[in-house]
This record gives sequence, structure tokens and C-alpha cells, in this order.
Amino acid sequence: MKKITLVFGTRPEAVKMCPLVKELKDRADKFETRVVVTGQHREMLDQVLAAFGVAPDRDLDIMSDSQTLFDITQRASDGMRAELEENRPDALLVHGDTTTAFASALAAFYLEIPVGHVEAGLRTYDIAAPFPEEFNRQAIDIVSRWSFAPTEATRENLIREGKAPGTVFVTGNTELDALRFTVRETYVHPELDWASGSRLVLMTAHRRENLGVMREIFTAVRRVLDEREDVKIIYPVHLNPAVRDAAREVLGNHPRVRLIDPLGVVDFHNFIARSYLVLTDSGGIQEAAPALGRPVIVLRDTTERPEGVAAGTLRLAGTNGDSVYREFLRLLDDAALYEQMSKAPNPYGDGFAAKYIADILEARL
Repeated sequence: MKKITLVFGTRPEAVKMCPLVKELKDRADKFETRVVVTGQHREMLDQVLAAFGVAPDRDLDIMSDSQTLFDITQRASDGMRAELEENRPDALLVHGDTTTAFASALAAFYLEIPVGHVEAGLRTYDIAAPFPEEFNRQAIDIVSRWSFAPTEATRENLIREGKAPGTVFVTGNTELDALRFTVRETYVHPELDWASGSRLVLMTAHRRENLGVMREIFTAVRRVLDEREDVKIIYPVHLNPAVRDAAREVLGNHPRVRLIDPLGVVDFHNFIARSYLVLTDSGGIQEAAPALGRPVIVLRDTTERPEGVAAGTLRLAGTNGDSVYREFLRLLDDAALYEQMSKAPNPYGDGFAAKYIADILEARL
């Protein structure tokens, strides 16, 4: 029996790794599966663990007030060194591009423990956007023995960069697996009652590189609301004080905006399913919303998910206020464009990525 450790620390990582945890634990005759969390996001991480019924075997609990990238990297690295030296798995699985994933992969590399990178090969090729995620994901891919790429395009990125073709596998994205656990036909919520009869837009905005332009983005969104009275927005606001202050200042007093606390994963996925469209600077939402037939306007200047743009499920609005205003208004007013985007095929797999990854690990280990 092979020992596999999975590590994650943020809410988005947990959403995408919990389906894989459950798949590996279902193969208890093949794998001894251990789950380690760093607590890089504390409350939001715990909500996801509870939703999926995943209990960590070890919690490094690294989160502190006003933590910096230096703090996260050092604490995660030290904690994972102790964990890996003590339990010595046959493989460590990390996800995506967080500082938790980078520090953990580096610790495993130093200890000569094979790393498997879930959601490998995403690229903007701009080291500053997103920051520090673009660096993290490239560094993790360098030290990984197995790369689980969500699409053929991400696989091609890795092959161009020198990864051996036999170590790169197209699996789809585990974000779609998560939807099978969370989206429910019978779901109710008071905020959805408030939005009844309107075109509900679900919005998220939190990225570090967007902090300087948050007020400009929010002002553009408010302009659209003032011109389209049938639109309401629900915005689960990130816990970052800078984001919260900007959101309250620009959007807080608008009668058709609800600024609410971050939602748990079950609520969030069901809000997507019942929205008209999504405004976001997040990554995983660019995969989840199209799977539910919801067009996405990406509040970023670039995306590491160009497959969605090519497929027609995403539109890049940038972060300039005028551009955000135009793209948002266009999708509200152009029925043909909306129909095209809502029915475009999702390029991120069939919802069984966790099974494919587990099959590969069985064969390779």
C-alpha cells in the first residue's frame, strides 16, 4: 500500500482537493491517504472541510494577523518539513498556485519526495500577474514528478517548457468534480429571495494585483446598475480589509447591491447556479460557472485560463473602468451573445478528474 499526503491551505484549494481526498480514501486497499492543512485561510478553509466531511490529519494552523508572503512561506515550509520527515509519504499532492502549495512542494523536493501537481500548467507568462501565483505555479511545475493538467492547452505549456510527455496527464479540473457534491435542485436562501424577479449577478473581487483599481471597478459596476434597473448584485466580500473598505465606500449604499460575508462552498455554488451571469477576478469560478451554464466576465487584464476565452465561456473585461462598464453592459443587452456564452461547451473536463488522477497514481506508484 502506498502512502499519499495531500496538503492545502486556502478555500479554493480545499474545494478542488476535497473530491480527490474522497476518491483516494475510497481506495483504501491501494492508498494510505493523509490530509494536511496549513490554515493559510482559516474560517473559509474550515467551511469547505465541513461541507465535504473531510477531517485533516494534521493542521499546521499558520494563519496570523496581517500575515505576509514571507510569514506564510516560512511557516508552511517549516511545518511541512516536520510533517514529511515524520510520515515520509510515497507522494505529496499539491494544488494550483498558492504559497502553501509552493512552500510544500519545495519542502518535498528538498526531502526527495515525489510531488504531484494538481491543476498544473496554467500560465499567463507575466510573473507579476497574478502575483505571486504565476511564480508559484511555475516553480511547482519545475519540481513536480507528475503534472495533472486540466486541459490539452495546459499540457502543451508544460511540454514546451521541457516536461517529459510521459509525466504530464490531461485530467480535467477537479472544480467540476466538486459541483457534483454541492449543487442541489432544492436549495433556498434568503438572499436569493431578495433577488427574485431580477437578473441576479454574482460578483467576486479580491485579487492582490487588483487592490489599486478596486474602486474603479466598483464604480463601473455601479454605473451599469444605475442604467439597468432589473439587475441586482450579490457580492460576498473577501475578508481583506482593503477590499471591504472599497466595496462599502462605492457599493455599500446601493439599493440593488447586497454586500454579504463570504459564502460556504455549498451556498456559493448554488448561488452561481441561480445567477444570470458572474463578474469575477477569481480563477476557479472561471471553470465552475460555465459548467453551470453561466457566462463569466473576468475582471482581470489577463487569465491563465485562455481555453475559456477561446471556447466562449469567458470574456476578459480588464480592470479599466470604461472597459468593465462596456463589457458588463454588452452582456446584459446582447441576447445573442448571452445565449452563445451560456451554451458554449466547458473546456475543463467532465467532472471526474479525481478518478483519473487516482487511476494514474495507482499505475505510477
